[in-house]
Amino acid sequence: MSSKEKLIVILGPTAVGKTDLSIELAQKLNTEIISGDSMLFYKGFDIGSAKPTITERQGVIHHLVDNLEPWENFNVTDFVAEARRLITDINKRGRIPIIAGGTGLYIKALLEGYEFNETADHSEYRQEMTALAEEKGKEYVHDLLVQVNPEAAAEIHANNLRRVIRALEVAHFGGEQISRQKEYGEGDLCYDVYVIGLNRERQGLYQRINQRVELMFEAGLEDEVRKLLAGGVTRDMQAMQGIGYKETAAYLAGEMSKAEAIDLIQKSTRHFAKRQLTWFRKMPYIHWYMADELEETRLLQSVSQDLAGFFRDLAN
Repeated sequence: MSSKEKLIVILGPTAVGKTDLSIELAQKLNTEIISGDSMLFYKGFDIGSAKPTITERQGVIHHLVDNLEPWENFNVTDFVAEARRLITDINKRGRIPIIAGGTGLYIKALLEGYEFNETADHSEYRQEMTALAEEKGKEYVHDLLVQVNPEAAAEIHANNLRRVIRALEVAHFGGEQISRQKEYGEGDLCYDVYVIGLNRERQGLYQRINQRVELMFEAGLEDEVRKLLAGGVTRDMQAMQGIGYKETAAYLAGEMSKAEAIDLIQKSTRHFAKRQLTWFRKMPYIHWYMADELEETRLLQSVSQDLAGFFRDLAN
């Protein structure tokens, strides 16, 4: 019998259907959801982040949603600390929490037990930043530097990733470094965890992404961004770097047309989904499910059965 805390994780590329599955599963298991999607943390960033509305949450408690002001920064260290605390609390109450989200680095750091401590060797931290650049793009990492040392950021081009990471290392962490144990097998993870990976056939996924972006504009993304900017959120803040937000802000500033903004968001989101899937391949403990091959009810059934086999006490 494992003495590790229990956990369920739902991963997958953007627009694959993680939110719906996580809510249905949480209702079935009478449990709570912890968001692992960094865009959902920010208050006021609702439409462009595809944040589930209160109605869509169907009474399921969601943690790490709307917990940050737009000007606050939140990194992998913060996420791991918060998630660990919540997992312990929910386990103590006799429930198995569900982490749902697409920020691969955050989940990997949590499950594989990256240590955030003082070491003389900075190479592990540099690897993590390089991985983050792979997952989210070089500009994202450069934007992290803007937050902690805008002067250095102004002097270093985003494409010069090595210098950006070096400056981040010096500015942001000082003596505190990231090291990690290289653990990959299911049994080696920090939690007694079942990791669900949702995927779809590429064309179908891309179609969903394109449609989702159009629906975001129909739902009022333009007004949402306008309101954020009017409320003092600036374009260089970490929260405003999210796909959908930076392009809409550029369109509102007259730098591109609405059609160009929509097209760019669709293209950037498709590339992001591709990078996410590349990232998840580094996590061999994921159990994959093709969402387009199973109707919603069958997907829930299939996942529930596998969970009952994995966590014996879930079997009725």
